[in-house]
Amino acid sequence: MQGFKPFGIAFCETEHLIMQYDEFESIKLVNYDNISQDEAALRMEVSRPTLTRIYNSALKKMAQAFVEGKSIIIEGGNFQFDKNWFKCKKCFKLIEGLDNHVKCKECSRFGVDELMSLNHNKSIE
Repeated sequence: MQGFKPFGIAFCETEHLIMQYDEFESIKLVNYDNISQDEAALRMEVSRPTLTRIYNSALKKMAQAFVEGKSIIIEGGNFQFDKNWFKCKKCFKLIEGLDNHVKCKECSRFGVDELMSLNHNKSIE
């Protein structure tokens, strides 16, 4: 996932907002994984007030993008995945580990050659 763009508008025709990876992670943990901000702060190894600032910054950027029709680009930060993640180069489906890789309807081919590792230090064999 590298970001989002408004539906019906070409990416190059939108203004962009930069969301740092830690802002994305705070939204994922609190809203998607449904854990408390205290637990999210522990997982991100930051203080609770720092997590709140990161989270509020992410919410503001998401709201601005929705209201003003701007794209969001997710970038930056030092992070490490706790699992091996891959993305299909054709349909962009995210796959957790090669054992979970199955052929989808959108893909004409099936094999590891259509996968891109999201763990930059990992290679596909």
